[in-house]
Amino acid sequence: DILVDGKICDCDAVVTCQVGDPVPLQVKLTNWSKHSVGPFALTMMPYQDYQNGVHNYDLQDAITFVGSNTFHIDTVKPAKDSVYFGALLFLYTGDFYLNIKFHEDNCSRELPLSWLCLPSVHIRATEPVA
Repeated sequence: DILVDGKICDCDAVVTCQVGDPVPLQVKLTNWSKHSVGPFALTMMPYQDYQNGVHNYDLQDAITFVGSNTFHIDTVKPAKDSVYFGALLFLYTGDFYLNIKFHEDNCSRELPLSWLCLPSVHIRATEPVA
């Protein structure tokens, strides 16, 4: 489950926030298997999609994380959850996306993409209301 600003995210919906206000993020990993899983790293990477096949991940002047964008997960037991909190701060208006991936934390090889990637979250940063 992914929550942005306290609301569950649907991959088809656009979440709107204001420039200059921290936007709380929450990602909950639930282990539905019969075995413990881990260790993993959860990484959140913002980008802009130029709608021509180009994704711009070089956004350090437009977005900053409050806290870390990577969280380490030791083990998640069967039928248990692991919840991670963070926040984004948008410095400019625009349409942004958040790529969320789980990958193995003990080696450089990533797990199969169908297993570890969540749908991108679409966030629209707008001007603050005066």
